[in-house]
Amino acid sequence: MRITRQYVVRGRVQRVGFRYFTQTIAVGEGLAGWVRNLPDGSVEASVTGESEALDRFERLLRQGPPGARVDGLDVRDLRVAAPETGFHIR
Repeated sequence: MRITRQYVVRGRVQRVGFRYFTQTIAVGEGLAGWVRNLPDGSVEASVTGESEALDRFERLLRQGPPGARVDGLDVRDLRVAAPETGFHIR
């Protein structure tokens, strides 16, 4: 079953390639959605895919790329009318 989750990652997650890292793991897992920097220094992603793929994605998101430091990760399920295709950096 395909589901959509929103992630907000806090810590040292901007200017360390976090959005590109997120896109790479999302594409590798066959997930769709987007990722963007937020004004408060965090990174937000909305991701659609199979539950097991989202679990693997989340584990890697908690680690982050080299140079990043993840201090917190907020996750919530979303209701989306039409899931996106592809994965985009905004």
